[in-house]
Amino acid sequence: MTAYVSAFDLFSIGVGPSSSHTVGPMRAALDFARRLRADPRLPEVARVSCVLYGSLGATGIGHGTPDAVVAGLRGREPETCEPAHVRAAWADFPEGAGLIIAGAHTVPFRKADIEFAPRTRLPGHPNAMTLRVHAADGEVLAEQTYYSIGGGFIRREGESARIAAGGFPLDYTDAASLLALCDERGITIADVARENEMALRSEEEVASGLDAIWDAMAGCVDAGLHADGVLPGILKVKRRAGAIREQLQAIEAEGAREIPGEWLGAFALAVNEENAAGGRVVTAPTNGAAGILPAVAMYWWRFLAGSGLGSGNAVTPYGELVGSALLGFHGDAASAEAHDPASEELVVEANRRRGIRRFLLTATALGSLFKANASISGAEGGCQAEVGSACAMAAGGLTAVMGGTNRQIENAAEIAMEHHLGLTCDPIGGLVQIPCIERNAIAASTAVTAARLALRGDGQHYVSLDAVVETMRQTGLDMSTKYKETSEGGLAVNVIEC
Repeated sequence: MTAYVSAFDLFSIGVGPSSSHTVGPMRAALDFARRLRADPRLPEVARVSCVLYGSLGATGIGHGTPDAVVAGLRGREPETCEPAHVRAAWADFPEGAGLIIAGAHTVPFRKADIEFAPRTRLPGHPNAMTLRVHAADGEVLAEQTYYSIGGGFIRREGESARIAAGGFPLDYTDAASLLALCDERGITIADVARENEMALRSEEEVASGLDAIWDAMAGCVDAGLHADGVLPGILKVKRRAGAIREQLQAIEAEGAREIPGEWLGAFALAVNEENAAGGRVVTAPTNGAAGILPAVAMYWWRFLAGSGLGSGNAVTPYGELVGSALLGFHGDAASAEAHDPASEELVVEANRRRGIRRFLLTATALGSLFKANASISGAEGGCQAEVGSACAMAAGGLTAVMGGTNRQIENAAEIAMEHHLGLTCDPIGGLVQIPCIERNAIAASTAVTAARLALRGDGQHYVSLDAVVETMRQTGLDMSTKYKETSEGGLAVNVIEC
């Protein structure tokens, strides 16, 4: 079984504030509702209930988990629904009013129908939930336990994780076999991901799908940079990305040089503030770490893509600069010859798009290693599994578009992950705000540093990425439960919430 996970599973468009505590439970409730809709006993259902176990029970309210469950039962999909339809769906639900299950059957619903059991941990995963429907006499007509295993992925008890696995032509299980595969075929890490994606979709569909992911990421950055006010929840955290944007624009308007590093931090803050507000976010690979890859990619797009430092030309067959706006990965010589010089802006846009695709594909191939061989779930491995994985993916992606070799890419990912080992997940008040928002900005900076260090070397290094991934897995197993998204340790108990 290959480690590879499709980019369209790893980078899923959804809603904030958490992939494991919002998107996953929403998908679980939606799956349960759809199964009920096909059940002939649906007309007998008089009540629906849900128990949130472990981490879902401990930090569920702060993460909007019960709201997500209600939205999912109503038939909402995280990829397409309006974020406003999820926010406060449970918190503001009229007591005893009718809840329409998947648009097919109405039952009375009370907030107490969702129960929190933070002290009960099911063996399948720390993020567990059981949904039930009851007859009028209390008989349980149907029930199902789901595990939200990180990144928005879910697993029904008794089933394997819902990932588009199998059927990929280029198989690898770890970083060593990934590099060996690249050596054998004379291709890049991004090429491996691209060919695997094309086993499921056409080249044009892969390119347009990656563009849609980037457009959602860029839209999230822009939305966060132009928002203000206070984030929801008891902490009353003030949004800062918009004010920083205004300050940086004022500095630039005065003729001062651009400040790429400060913009990098602003991009990351913007995404995670949008996430904390329950906005439209792309898992990368989770919501809690959603700001790192978009920030680093936007940093490349804005400051490096046209500088000659990050065009990526002469790296892959798909990285050469061309004179036409492309839908796919390959250049068209005829189009290039017929190109009107007046459309230079379109050429720049096309090449940036191609670079972003390479960035995302490289990050996908690397992120798959963390998901397959360790974890991307904060409740399972601590924040090292979320922010650490995202930082490594971003570092590898940036190295790729900066012209790095496969071994420099692997080195960059290793550097980034190594310096997140042991990072705990201890959100204050169970909210994805402190320390999560600033942590994404710091990790974005670390990703850039890791890429630059790797690019200054020849790809040879003492500690392998595989060794770091295994160390992260072991560290997650050893880490106390109170430091794994339960808000029972660390900052969560040492900082007064209000």
